[in-house]
Amino acid sequence: MTGEMVFIFALVVVAAGLLASNRIGFDVVALMVIVTLMLSGIMTIDESLSGFGNPVVVLIAALLVIGEMLDRTGVARAVGNLILLKGGQSEGKLLILIMLMAAVLSSLMSSTAVVAVFIPIVLRISSNTGLNRSRFLMPMALAAMISGMLTLIATPPNLVVHEALREAGYPGFSFFGFAPIGLMVLLFAIIYMLTIGRKLLSKGEKQEEVSGADRSINELFEGFRSKQIYEVYQIGPTAKLANQRIGDSGIKSEFNLWALGIHRRGKMGENIFIDLNARREIKPNDHIVTLGLPENHEKFLLEPGISKAKFTSKQSEQWLWEMGGAVVLIHPESSLIGKSIKELKFKDRFGLQVLGLRRNKVPIEDFENTKLRNSDSLFVGGKWERINNLNIRSREFIVLEEAREKQEIIPAFRKLPIALLILSGLIAASVLNIIPLAAASIIAGLAALFTRCLTMEDAYRAIHWKSLVLIAGMLPLAAALEKTGGIELIASTLLNVLGDAGPKTILSALFLVTASISLILSNTASAVLVAPIALTLAKMLEISPYPLCLAVLIGASSAFATPISSPVVTLVVEPGRYRFMDFVKVGLPLMGMVWLVMLLIVPLLYPF
Repeated sequence: MTGEMVFIFALVVVAAGLLASNRIGFDVVALMVIVTLMLSGIMTIDESLSGFGNPVVVLIAALLVIGEMLDRTGVARAVGNLILLKGGQSEGKLLILIMLMAAVLSSLMSSTAVVAVFIPIVLRISSNTGLNRSRFLMPMALAAMISGMLTLIATPPNLVVHEALREAGYPGFSFFGFAPIGLMVLLFAIIYMLTIGRKLLSKGEKQEEVSGADRSINELFEGFRSKQIYEVYQIGPTAKLANQRIGDSGIKSEFNLWALGIHRRGKMGENIFIDLNARREIKPNDHIVTLGLPENHEKFLLEPGISKAKFTSKQSEQWLWEMGGAVVLIHPESSLIGKSIKELKFKDRFGLQVLGLRRNKVPIEDFENTKLRNSDSLFVGGKWERINNLNIRSREFIVLEEAREKQEIIPAFRKLPIALLILSGLIAASVLNIIPLAAASIIAGLAALFTRCLTMEDAYRAIHWKSLVLIAGMLPLAAALEKTGGIELIASTLLNVLGDAGPKTILSALFLVTASISLILSNTASAVLVAPIALTLAKMLEISPYPLCLAVLIGASSAFATPISSPVVTLVVEPGRYRFMDFVKVGLPLMGMVWLVMLLIVPLLYPF
């Protein structure tokens, strides 16, 4: 063993220790590794920085942008709503749907993002059904991890192994190249959670609700209204309001109703929600949302061509993605003090409708004509972006509370069909091998930007820069191990320890090593370090590298037994009220099951 080899082994141990300690950020450790490699002279400056130019880093960044596109266009939310619709009250049926949907979505977008979106969905399911959320959250997170075995783009370790094969001169894995293994693992995982796994979790009824100060729009408005109610009306072609401007329609002047917004069908049948001002024209068959006293609604309904209507659950949800509400306080130095809402022409000035005024916690009936005072609170409604603009008017208003629906907004929901088309193009390009996956991913990301499925700012926010720096730092470390002969030494030692063991034993050893490292460190780091060992072992044994690389890939997605192995499982610890041992009890048998499936299926799919 040379001095350089000893130095690199020591660097690996120190880096692993720092990563495991969690006292220093993963990205900082990676940068320290790069600097150490530079100063040691073992790697040149270009070699030490080569990780930043590696195709896998660019590919992961592009795929994170694609995942953000799917999140912002509402793909995950649509799946969650489908679960609520189809699952009913059956715990078993809900568990199957949650695991299936989490795995499928995570195979196409960031599993961390999917889990983050699914947590409130699961909590809502728990609240609606009275079932214990702890029996859903962990299975959902484990299914999201298993998604790494379904598609090439599901998780960064897959791309690391894929690129290692390509650099070694082999064709990489295809998009669905190992999906049969992942589907089999997912099937067994679902059966395991239905029969054994969930019995190891809490059996109690619904846990206490997650507390929070946020209130819905209706709850906020409740403190400002007395007898006012919402109604939705359809404006028929024969109604005198049809083709009139809001200001000339008499809705406010004649019927004393507030017109809050219009729902209109687009040319493609899509839902369009329109904020109102005096100049906005009402079209035949529009649905108009109004607020007012019951007797005023009754009078309005007597008008020819006017009929009551109802929003579907989907329309109601989309309405609240565009229209919101907030409570604001009049600032002591506000220029609004001493003037009424009507005098101020508040709607024209701020683009928001004042729907209530409260003084000393008491709602004011005739709030339109009441002179505003210091510390009066207003309930305002309108487009979310205009509500956001109130924050910059800090000398006029103090925003006290925004409706919790703001947290559930899907900002680009109208672009969902376009997002699905872009995703389909990416999958087709990868499956048919039309162009390299990295190029296809970048083109898909650009398409998302050009079609406004997301903004450039959204794209940059979606990229997990710490993860990219970690990969960029670990890749040169793996290269240094190979350059100094460390990889070959590890492979030779492994062969000597295992003696004349067959390929399946080597397969098991690689799975165990990768999964064990992933339990403590990042699964990406474990893939970076173990993939070259798998390739070297395949060369020494003169067998195909694919089954051994699959053992690394599967092991990297099988670290189920600790809550710190991945952000995917860490996210559910608090809302699920889990203990460390819950993951050990549920995760270790599942890891054993994955190992058995791997031993049975991998040699059939990719012979040695």
